[in-house]
Amino acid sequence: MPEKPKRPGGAPPAVKIKPVEELAPLLQEARRSGKSVVFTNGCFDLLHAGHVRYLAAAAAEGDLLVVGLNSDRSVQAIKGQLRPIVPAAERAEVLAALGCVDFVTVFEEADPLKLIQALQPDVLVKGADWAEAEIIGADVVRRRGGRVVRIPVVEGSGTSALIERIIDRYGQGRGA
Repeated sequence: MPEKPKRPGGAPPAVKIKPVEELAPLLQEARRSGKSVVFTNGCFDLLHAGHVRYLAAAAAEGDLLVVGLNSDRSVQAIKGQLRPIVPAAERAEVLAALGCVDFVTVFEEADPLKLIQALQPDVLVKGADWAEAEIIGADVVRRRGGRVVRIPVVEGSGTSALIERIIDRYGQGRGA
């Protein structure tokens, strides 16, 4: 039987999910071979079109896109006890399935500073809703000669707005 042609989109999701201890040396090797590493981070709970557009734009800033994903505990610290809706392992798998994402690593802290210090990205990307002076790790990246990029946010596509829409449509026993 002839071999089935491979579909585009890169490595299988599980291969893209790495702990920082494995990921850091891979990124060092990639940089030695001339590739630039782009880093962004977030909760990415209930992945939506705004997330996908943001990640595609981030990926366009370099050769490899690494997504730092907040653990369940750190999402709760940031967003409250009702979040995340989707557990970290599932959020990581969905992110890793995107063709524009090269690696996903889950971190426990409330902010990504330690992760940025460990990975030493060439480009740090955040949404334009973050003031440049408030972007955590920007100084680390700039000290190495890297860039900080702010990407416009897609209006009305946030996770909180999506949750509100679900509650409005299906809350209090309606629509179920």
